[in-house]
Amino acid sequence: MPPKAPIKIFPGSATRYLAEKISLASGRNIGDINTLKFSDGEFVTSFEETVRGTHVFLIQSTFPPADNLMELLMMIDAAKRASAYKIVAVIPYFGFARQDRKDKPRVSIGAKLVADLLTTAGVDRIITMDLHADQIQGFFNIPVDHLYASYKFLPYIRQLKLDNMIIASPDVGGSKRANTYAKHLEMPMVICHKQRAKPNEIGEMRIIGDVSGKNVVIVDDLVDTAGTLTTAANMMIDQGAISVRAFTTHAVLSGPAYERIDNSHLAELYVTDSIPLLKPSPKIKVLSIADLLADTIEKVYNYQSISSQFLI
Repeated sequence: MPPKAPIKIFPGSATRYLAEKISLASGRNIGDINTLKFSDGEFVTSFEETVRGTHVFLIQSTFPPADNLMELLMMIDAAKRASAYKIVAVIPYFGFARQDRKDKPRVSIGAKLVADLLTTAGVDRIITMDLHADQIQGFFNIPVDHLYASYKFLPYIRQLKLDNMIIASPDVGGSKRANTYAKHLEMPMVICHKQRAKPNEIGEMRIIGDVSGKNVVIVDDLVDTAGTLTTAANMMIDQGAISVRAFTTHAVLSGPAYERIDNSHLAELYVTDSIPLLKPSPKIKVLSIADLLADTIEKVYNYQSISSQFLI
């Protein structure tokens, strides 16, 4: 039987901070990779060490700008052309995931396009976390390991030990996620129903359920402009909630997000480090997923089950 192919972990430039944490958690050094940028903004990616015959794990979230996705594609292509044995893309935040269907005529399905681009580039496996839509896994014809931040969030929610705690979904689309949290924690739940005037702008919102006298915990997959989250938190306080906290996996936090969070009734916002924070905020707490990703990488490399990673 031939010897097992060695493993090498390489960071994308946007997610080097997370790759370094994964390196510490796994006890493995990150590989030497270089991205050379030209004056016009074009760039070239090259591995500065051999990857021939190795299991290559590439760590890169694909949040804006689109250069982050392009860099990951070029990393995959470079590894393939350098004769890597297996190429695994670790994408903590899978960008373009909100474009998972045709919600109006003549629009692209961006998530499917990204899946095709990654597959065509030569990736053999995807490891990602809290996709905006679970069906995106089916856009790939290769294995997709879909992890959940609940692995990190549930222990912290329990540690809050708040009386009269209730789980909430900020929209109907996230009700399945909130219901799963509520069942696991044996708590009731409420749902916020919203209608959007246009993307990133709420037209109307109402709360389905009673939050009076409750400590509310909102769970969601991402927070972008924080309009939905802060509107929901303010409405819940107005309707008699004692406090409102939120646990969201991906801290996109674009536009007026930081200002909205700071000025809202939201007590705390817990996020993961799948995306780096643009600036600190006294209300935002970061829970690292580096140990979860490191453990998953080791299990995938050793052909072991990762079912233990799924608390819910």
